[in-house]
Amino acid sequence: MRLTQEETQRYLEVLRAELIPATGCTEPIAIAYAAARARRLLGEEPVSAHVEASGNIIKNVKSVIVPNTDGMKGIEVACIAGAVAGDSERGLQVIDQVTGQQKEKIKALAGQSGFCTVALASSDSLLYIRVCLTGDSHQAAVTIAQSHLNIVREERDGAVLKQDSLAPEEAEDPEQEFMSVQGIYDFAETVELTQVSQLIGQQIACNAAIAEEGLRHDWGANVGKVLLRAGGDTVRQRAKAFAAAGSDARMSGCEMPVVINSGSGNQGITVSMPVYVYAREWEVPQEKLYRALVLANLLAIYQKRHIGRLSAYCGAVSAGCAAAAGIGYLAGGGLDAVCHILINGLAVASGIICDGAKPSCAGKIAVAVETGLMAWEMYQQKQQFCPGDGIVKDGVEGTIDNVGRLGQEGMKQTDLEILRMMIET
Repeated sequence: MRLTQEETQRYLEVLRAELIPATGCTEPIAIAYAAARARRLLGEEPVSAHVEASGNIIKNVKSVIVPNTDGMKGIEVACIAGAVAGDSERGLQVIDQVTGQQKEKIKALAGQSGFCTVALASSDSLLYIRVCLTGDSHQAAVTIAQSHLNIVREERDGAVLKQDSLAPEEAEDPEQEFMSVQGIYDFAETVELTQVSQLIGQQIACNAAIAEEGLRHDWGANVGKVLLRAGGDTVRQRAKAFAAAGSDARMSGCEMPVVINSGSGNQGITVSMPVYVYAREWEVPQEKLYRALVLANLLAIYQKRHIGRLSAYCGAVSAGCAAAAGIGYLAGGGLDAVCHILINGLAVASGIICDGAKPSCAGKIAVAVETGLMAWEMYQQKQQFCPGDGIVKDGVEGTIDNVGRLGQEGMKQTDLEILRMMIET
């Protein structure tokens, strides 16, 4: 099926909006971004800071190291880093240029009792951050909701400078309503590569670099290294190890950028690195690799559109299944292969929970990639899960819908219990 020029342009816009560079885990970086913007509005040095954040933000910031802070963790550190050293013009790379002097100031303020306070927000939004900075003469506040760079409200000295209305939290992104597995496949097959080469090339360069860093040095639980030592240097192990090693480094404060997918660096690494590793092993032409990555990235985005950016559902599952579909495409598979790989993978691994950003994400990534590869091998051997096998529906779209329902509605109570457990520890 040939896409219209308008449909092609809309898929391009989705890729450009979602495949952006980020330094550090996106949730603490979003706090730093809000703080940097609030500091700009404040116009003076803050003497105190207050952060209100949704449970999912707290969950994803609690255990991950904030880059350029010499190994410190937490919401307070992310806020202080943004207020002291952030450049809001750099988006999700807001604190990638921190000086030694600024690091010392961040440490000093983080160690100052009461400088930064934190509270659980009362907002219904799963992704919600409000940072309020107080100076000697002024006060400024910035609110982010629903996506990591989406500033919905700005205030200074009680005056509202910006106020955007929010769509209902359950509503899927209206900018992505046109998407389908068939349309994604057709776009990947027909798009002019000059229109996506910069995006995909940047994703390969950034994500491969941090994966190699994770394999070279000591980061987190070193899941990538464990996989290679335990399973040997096969293409299958390397595909899992590269994805896991990128997360090893990223979750432990590595200051190298990652090109994200669906608001997540781990998902950006997971969806791209297995495809990249297989393409290198098979000596696939660059054009085929780029089209496979366009396919995989859009499939991951499409799945997360149904689930939501933050939930109790581990996004690595979506990304791992999408990566396997990209690998199937590299091997010559068509639309039928893509659909069956997604169904087979989602039938197996959709119960993996998200319990925040931390070193064990690398292990979940490895499981997700392994599941995706098994799903591809099932297709190669003409084996499949059938409608009625658990959450599997008749067709890929129905199965993706069911997974979205599971992540968005079915796991709400799970999300609350996970948060309670994490706060208790």
